[in-house]
Amino acid sequence: MNLEPVIGLEVHVQLKTESKLFCRCSTLFGATPNSQVCPICCGHPGVLPYLNKKAVELLVRAGLGLGCEIAPHSVFSRKQYFYPDLPKAYQISQFDLPLARHGKIEIIGDGGKLKTVRVQRIHLEEDAGKLLHAIGARELDYSLVDLNRSSIPLAECVSEPDLASPEEAHTYLTALKAILQYLDVSDCDMEKGSLRCDANVSLKPVGHKILGTRAEIKNLNSFKSVKEAIYYEIKRQHEVLNTQGRVVQETRLWDEARGVTESMRSKEEAHDYRYFPEPDLIPINLTTTFLDSVRAALPELPEMKKNRFISDFKLTDYDAAVLVGDKALAGFFEAAVAKAGSEAAKPVSNWITTELAGRLNAAKKSISDSPVTPEALAQLVGLIQKGTITGKTAKDVFSEMFETGGAP
Repeated sequence: MNLEPVIGLEVHVQLKTESKLFCRCSTLFGATPNSQVCPICCGHPGVLPYLNKKAVELLVRAGLGLGCEIAPHSVFSRKQYFYPDLPKAYQISQFDLPLARHGKIEIIGDGGKLKTVRVQRIHLEEDAGKLLHAIGARELDYSLVDLNRSSIPLAECVSEPDLASPEEAHTYLTALKAILQYLDVSDCDMEKGSLRCDANVSLKPVGHKILGTRAEIKNLNSFKSVKEAIYYEIKRQHEVLNTQGRVVQETRLWDEARGVTESMRSKEEAHDYRYFPEPDLIPINLTTTFLDSVRAALPELPEMKKNRFISDFKLTDYDAAVLVGDKALAGFFEAAVAKAGSEAAKPVSNWITTELAGRLNAAKKSISDSPVTPEALAQLVGLIQKGTITGKTAKDVFSEMFETGGAP
């Protein structure tokens, strides 16, 4: 049977607030377990939540940045399920009336063609706590619960099933992360749990409009894992369908060590959660003045910056895309060009994307940790352009700069 994959992603992003969504507890990462909790985020009887306005503002900013329609009226709902890390036995989320809908992200899809991926919705919800099954390398025969993450504010960004390959899913995630970082709504640090992704994967006969039965893959803690898990799931479903089997709608976990997905539970539908309006929170009603103020504060986004780099600095599309793919990298480039002059933009770009990026990758450092400053790189490029040193000598000088943090 000739089948093609259909992929949709659900991305949970921690919003950049200092306090939680419904209480004043800190959101600081890495604190002692259960040290950032109170009766509200621990779900004690009789407590009442109160909404963090900053979280609403950040989600609206994200929605506007992704071209969404912002709902002036939205409500919270109770999503009810029982799990040890959910102390209230329900999660406060948004269901039928989310804050943002109908956005889009444009990516370069398979075959090098421009592709629009629709963003179905972005809604605001609280995070659950965290279950710990090990202490260091020691596996436990019981589980521990840390509620520090309970009620952390999340924006859940749900795409339509518009992605056709693991590569497109990876490209979409990369673009989404860049946009959210430029908007300064989240640091999107997957190692800290600030960005988490679930992938819905199904197969259908080529050319058919009716979608196949989907499996949702959880436990994806890196972009690499997203890509590899989708690859495996496509292969697994191919084998099931080509041997007259039937794909079951279910939630599956990604086992990174073994490189396989494993069945976790049957996939729940909306009615399984028994959604109903949250009685302890009033509806969100956004004024035109509020929306206008958020819209006016939107920064230059990656695609706009890329076009400006191409227009102002005569960079290639590829070089500009590499630079704007990381907000800090683009900032480093602009700071270096400001010192070296716009006529030096192309050599500055080359040094950043080749020599500097190579050394940073080898040292497992980010551009923010670079021992070579934008000013020092600009000075080095200036020495080459004046003929003071050759390109070959410049590489030796650059190596010293990277090791010592000194000027050329």
